[in-house]
Amino acid sequence: MDLNKLRQERQKWLSWKNIAPINEALNNLTIPNIIDVKLNDAIEIKIEDKNLEEIKKVAKLMKPWRKGPFKINSLFIDSEWRSYIKYNLIRPYFNLNNKVVADVGCNNGYYMFKMLEDNPKKIVGFDPSALNYLQFKFIDSFVNSNIVYEMLGIEHIEYYEHKFDTIFCLGVLYHRSDPIGSLKSLYKSLNKNGELILDTFMIDGDKDICLTPKERYSKIPNIYFIPTVNALKNWCFRAGFKDIKVLEIKKTDLTEQRKTDWIDSQSLNDFLDKNNPELTTEGYPAPKRVYIKAIK
Repeated sequence: MDLNKLRQERQKWLSWKNIAPINEALNNLTIPNIIDVKLNDAIEIKIEDKNLEEIKKVAKLMKPWRKGPFKINSLFIDSEWRSYIKYNLIRPYFNLNNKVVADVGCNNGYYMFKMLEDNPKKIVGFDPSALNYLQFKFIDSFVNSNIVYEMLGIEHIEYYEHKFDTIFCLGVLYHRSDPIGSLKSLYKSLNKNGELILDTFMIDGDKDICLTPKERYSKIPNIYFIPTVNALKNWCFRAGFKDIKVLEIKKTDLTEQRKTDWIDSQSLNDFLDKNNPELTTEGYPAPKRVYIKAIK
């Protein structure tokens, strides 16, 4: 696979009519001097107090902000997801010091920015979304990291120019119509003894089965398979992984995911049955996630 040709094609996405004005506004944005960056639950950026209104206008153009939050002086980008809840949940289970790391489905890079405090050797993000890429560029214009952002998907990672010591794949697998094939791609992309940190929707039960939504799950159209924990372990085993451990199981709640002024659309509260929040609007079990670590 010619990744360079693919990269060139995807750069053209920045000229799409809904993306081009955002890209132009970002390119014309004057970045003040950076005073400080703190990798707290919110990525906190302190700048010289200039043109903050211009910065706010560009940030508003980039809605919806799904992952975060971010804070630039008094400007608080209150993302739909309080992503630090997930990050703090899995943080005890990995050490990225001097490792080559990939974040597959990296969205706007929130998790990658948080990973910087672990002193990894290199971080590469994969996400085939022009808007997410521009959100990353916007935040990184203040952070000035060495993170590499590729507008590529999980299906491209096995052809990447190098392998990885740790791969994060958070909230991606249920979007794939061939989850075992995707896990095989991740397996091939790891160095020997490399680790995969993965989370996905799950259903309760001890059987090796999965839920296959007919049309939508929690109003999301591209959800294909939601396994039990045992079924997910079997998928990982079939992909080649041997040491597979469950790290955490957590139900998604309104503390973690909710509607804010920064998304202009529905959120978790709209996705659940109004009479029974234990079910989605379609009648399926409400979202619950399992977090695993799998070793090559």
